[in-house]
Amino acid sequence: MITGRGTVPLSNIPRRRAVRAALVLPAAAGLLGGCSSETPPEGTSAKGSPSADANVTLRRRAVRDSAALLARYDATIAAHPDLAKRLRPLRAEVARHVEAFGTSGRAASPSAAPSSSSSPSSTPSPTSSPSVPARAGDALSALSAAERTLADARAAVLLGAPPELARLLASVAACGAGHVLLLKEH
Repeated sequence: MITGRGTVPLSNIPRRRAVRAALVLPAAAGLLGGCSSETPPEGTSAKGSPSADANVTLRRRAVRDSAALLARYDATIAAHPDLAKRLRPLRAEVARHVEAFGTSGRAASPSAAPSSSSSPSSTPSPTSSPSVPARAGDALSALSAAERTLADARAAVLLGAPPELARLLASVAACGAGHVLLLKEH
């Protein structure tokens, strides 16, 4: 229990506030740690400004990864129609992420995203149908793992992204972390 002036016992902290803090603190620590770095983050020039090529690459990867996650949601809903009501709102948010990465700023359109054959990725191509576990609980766990992996990957590239894209990546990573919690409540 944390005590002292201005603090409260951890048991009195609302769950949403605790989750928000858990999402924000690691990202903030990573950003602060990157501020003292002597070498520029990957994808930036010596002056520290993100290169145009790195920006396009990050956006294309974000579109491709969100499209692959969207395909995973579609496959899960098709395999487990009883989960559709629960998954459709999360799927709709992932679809908006594809649009946001493809239309904000100087983004590459989803159709301009490279296929999985032109760049290696642990995420399946949006055109291939991801495998879905036969049990509904396992399918939700697989979706949760995919969301967590993608949220972590997006948080990892924040330092090398231009400010506008970094904000979008952070927002979408936080949304994905929220999806993880919602998917685990089964």
